[in-house]
Amino acid sequence: MREEAARRGLPPEREHLIRIGNMLRREGGAGALARRLLPRLGRRDVVDSIRNPAEVAVLRTLSGFVLLGVRASMETRMRRSLQRGRPGDPATLEEFSAREQQENSARPEGQQLSATFKLADRVLDNDGELSELRAAVDRVLEECSAAAAPRD
Repeated sequence: MREEAARRGLPPEREHLIRIGNMLRREGGAGALARRLLPRLGRRDVVDSIRNPAEVAVLRTLSGFVLLGVRASMETRMRRSLQRGRPGDPATLEEFSAREQQENSARPEGQQLSATFKLADRVLDNDGELSELRAAVDRVLEECSAAAAPRD
């Protein structure tokens, strides 16, 4: 979405990214964003911010695809958002909560965070330190590699 925003001469602010994503889904179907990614993906790539169940369905066509859900409390996510300081991000917990509700639409072309999260193969908690999340992700990647390794 950031690349698409740049092509359109828009700053990479969340509002623009959401609007562009919704428009592309409306024009190309709910799985359009994932279909655009498929030609760019190799065997060990990571796709983040999957926000629509149809995108999951497209990505599940890839051999070995695993959907990780990463959860953290709203307070933790808000604190991290403030630390990133991206333009257009909410400045209060109330604004953050309202934005999250907008990102949970039932429209096929919209963002459906909760419905997408429910499709996760594995869920990792992310209320701790970044090092803890990295260790958990590394464990999952090792498990996935071991499961995909050819057996003699």
